[in-house]
Amino acid sequence: MPEATAGLDRLRHFIATATRLATPDGLAQSPELQAAFAALIAHDDWLPEACTAPHPQYYQQYLLHCDPLERFSIVSFVWGPGQQTPVHDHEVWGYVGMLRGAEVNQRYTRGADGRLAPWGEPETLHPGDVERLSPQEGDIHRVSNAFEDKVSISVHMYGGNIGAVSRHVYDPATGQAKPFVSGYSAPSVPNLWDRSATVRAALPAPGH
Repeated sequence: MPEATAGLDRLRHFIATATRLATPDGLAQSPELQAAFAALIAHDDWLPEACTAPHPQYYQQYLLHCDPLERFSIVSFVWGPGQQTPVHDHEVWGYVGMLRGAEVNQRYTRGADGRLAPWGEPETLHPGDVERLSPQEGDIHRVSNAFEDKVSISVHMYGGNIGAVSRHVYDPATGQAKPFVSGYSAPSVPNLWDRSATVRAALPAPGH
């Protein structure tokens, strides 16, 4: 598939940066990684069009890239009007960057009776905002589109192949956890690596 957006090189550059920062054992959150992710999210000219399509009933999770060793993955979340996640966790660290629209994040904590209750006030992410997630700091939350009349899109990075991570959804009233594996919303991924048009355009003209 030919390059669909003029800024796709931004995503390739970020993937290269994350890969350089990774070790054989994994990729950890760091100021350098977060700054590189924030620089990616600061621009809205690189997300492939195929990864922006909403579904009338369900939020969509499109895989943009997964490290071959599954040390990290990058996905776009597309929220139709009024859509939200169940209360869930991740089991791996993550960054959430807002690209278009806005989303609301409500964190939860477990009480002495085992039930889940909202923890702090809901936080609204706007374009360019980046939020950090960490299981060590408590990563149970619910995310929803801040708008009832338009689509919102966020980009997430996780410290693993998030579509294949066994994690949990929760019943807040009882605190009961149910295992789930999210998978992805499309059977294929964008071809981020076809730079042939750019290279071809740089070739010298015949006779030179």
